[in-house]
Amino acid sequence: MLLLVVLLAAPPLSAQREPILVPEVSQSRIEVRQGFTGANLLLYGAVIAPPGAAEEYDIVVVLKGPAEPVRIREKERLAGIWMNAGASDFRSAPSFFAVASSRPIDEIVDERTAAIYELGTDFIQLSPSGQIDPQEQARFASGLVQLRQKQGLYQEDPQGVRISEGVLYQARIALPSNVVTGRYTAETFAIARGRVLASATAQIEVEKVGLEGQVVASAQRWSFLYGLGAIALSLVMGWLAGRLFARG
Repeated sequence: MLLLVVLLAAPPLSAQREPILVPEVSQSRIEVRQGFTGANLLLYGAVIAPPGAAEEYDIVVVLKGPAEPVRIREKERLAGIWMNAGASDFRSAPSFFAVASSRPIDEIVDERTAAIYELGTDFIQLSPSGQIDPQEQARFASGLVQLRQKQGLYQEDPQGVRISEGVLYQARIALPSNVVTGRYTAETFAIARGRVLASATAQIEVEKVGLEGQVVASAQRWSFLYGLGAIALSLVMGWLAGRLFARG
């Protein structure tokens, strides 16, 4: 009975009008240990085209890390001293963002489509908070992207996807050592004639393990006791340092 239901729910192959993406990742779980130097992710899969279709598809892979609130400060030099001149807050900025594509994005889709699917660092949806002039907002957003590009956290590779025989694809994305832990989402898009015809999602967990992982887990599970312990440890260390200096 269950098999019959599944067969009825699945459309016949002859009725397929759009391509189907079957994505995979080389590591669904990345362990961050002491001395972690980064990781190289292989994102690969296949494009199952409709029967009789002779189209060539472009593939774009977007890997995003956990979103987090961010404050960007602008510094200005006054009388030879660098001082804070302004700031902007973003409620939700991806901690990591990487795009790999089979061709440059502007050769695959128009700006409107790229903005809808966030196909590039110029199209990241940063969710600013508070009232701010649109031009100022764009300037701070550009500053955030440039800063994270220097840190290796925002990346673009317009030749980063290889397609074999029009069916199989693969992309490599490097995760730097300073990545944030949490759930990462890899979105793959099959595009033809400037339209996104299919998409699929895969999940990657980046977790701290070992002593660091235990400390983080304890801090999250027993935050109040962890805070008291940190305060107590600071007091003890201060007292010991005072005793040692007094003897000297």
